[in-house]
Amino acid sequence: MALGLQLWRQVLAGLLLCVCVGRWAEAGKVLVVPMEGSHWLSMREAVQELHARGHQAVVLSPEVNVHIKAEDFFTMKTYAIPYTQDDFNYFLMGSFNMFFERVHFLTLFWKTMTATKNLSLAFERSCEALLYNKDLIRDLNASSFDVVLTDPVYPCGAVLAKYLSIPAVFFLRFLPCDLDVEGTACPNPFSYVPKLLTRNSDHMTFFQRVKNMLYPPSLKYLCHFSFTPYARMASELLQRDVSLGEIFGSASVWLFRGDFVMDYPRPIMPNMVFIGGFNCGNKKPLSQEFEAYVNASGEHGIVIFSLGSMVSEIPEQKAMEIADALGKIPQTVLWRYTGTPPPNLAKNTKLVKWLPQNDLLGHPKTRAFITHSGSHGVYEGICNGVPMVMMPLFGDQMDNAKRMETRGAGITLNVLEMSSGDLENALKAVINEKSYKENIMRLSRLHKDRPIEPLDLAVFWVEFVMRHKGASHLRPAAHDLTWYQYHSLDVIGFLLAVTLTVIFITFKACAFTFRKCFGKKERVKKSHKSKTH
Repeated sequence: MALGLQLWRQVLAGLLLCVCVGRWAEAGKVLVVPMEGSHWLSMREAVQELHARGHQAVVLSPEVNVHIKAEDFFTMKTYAIPYTQDDFNYFLMGSFNMFFERVHFLTLFWKTMTATKNLSLAFERSCEALLYNKDLIRDLNASSFDVVLTDPVYPCGAVLAKYLSIPAVFFLRFLPCDLDVEGTACPNPFSYVPKLLTRNSDHMTFFQRVKNMLYPPSLKYLCHFSFTPYARMASELLQRDVSLGEIFGSASVWLFRGDFVMDYPRPIMPNMVFIGGFNCGNKKPLSQEFEAYVNASGEHGIVIFSLGSMVSEIPEQKAMEIADALGKIPQTVLWRYTGTPPPNLAKNTKLVKWLPQNDLLGHPKTRAFITHSGSHGVYEGICNGVPMVMMPLFGDQMDNAKRMETRGAGITLNVLEMSSGDLENALKAVINEKSYKENIMRLSRLHKDRPIEPLDLAVFWVEFVMRHKGASHLRPAAHDLTWYQYHSLDVIGFLLAVTLTVIFITFKACAFTFRKCFGKKERVKKSHKSKTH
């Protein structure tokens, strides 16, 4: 009996050893080069899950940042940049107030371009500080990473992956100026795939299709000063000409934070994976503070109000208009706001510096969600089946709001032009009219009906790239073609030339035959007539 027990212990110990050795043998090393702001808050979920599965993650970040802080599930490596914390905060967040200012279109355009240039320059200098840091690059090269996980909106990670010859996985919502289309070599017809910032749906009128075709060229200037410096840096490092298309085309897998419940159907390529809603799964019980707010709301329930991680205060006049509207609904409103409280703030409105947005949206007493329409928040609204009042401010937020409004899941308001009454009416509509709740619940059911959770899918593909040292078998041959080969213009030209040649030869042959057959008879007739005269 004792011998048998000892034997079983040895077997179990051996199995445990095999499991442990197998786990660490399969564990990989992930180099993470994130984008600042809410982009990092999204990627953070994937990094945490990779750590939970035994992988080692190293996050590269400038010493001066806003949201990227050291945590226990990754190793953080920092590098110096030529900016102070105040400078960086101003570049990243100091320009958001202009979206609440009622100014002439040209003035807003000029301010937007100036802010974009300043922000682009800050990220460019940050990338230079990373790529030209010889000690850091030497250390990274010696660490033998299996994969680079990066957001290509900040192309520094893509350049670094190419320089270190490490396969890259891109983690993104979109790239402006169709750079993601170029990078994936994916067909993108103007006729039914709406372009970024157009606010078009997939069913466009003639003039909307004209707008859809003209928008990308008009944004090329923006992309010129925002992205071309990274092609220059890549060319200097690799000592050859490198284009943006080559940088983005080198990705093994693209993880898009979207899906076809929110976005419109369009063509995709084999290395494009959609993980929209991956941030919805990690729910926690409410703290005593927020549980008390919810319980005190009674039968009317609560409304959640947040304009995202980058905007937490707004001009006083606009804040007063919003506060006036919120005070006219019976629900308790939890408003993430760090500015000076509006003097007309009603008793039903609670200001908080931070709120567990996804946890609150998942509570059965939540009636509506006031959001800036960032993809993170919109997906949390979809996952939890909460109708939305949307106040888009910039970027893809306008397009996200258009998609939700088209599907009958919410109402869009122009934050500059809306009045207190507009917000009040919109809130009462999405809360009291059954169609909004029914539509968002339908979207929620569609979104959740899938064979694998989005976060698990994202981690699977990162691990896939680590296991196979890339995913070259998924890379379309379109990357190796010139623009005229891709559109078959050389083939069309050749066939056109052959067709014209055949037509020309046929015409000449017919003309020659005609002259031979009928030319003699004509000459004989003329000769006969001349003799009779």
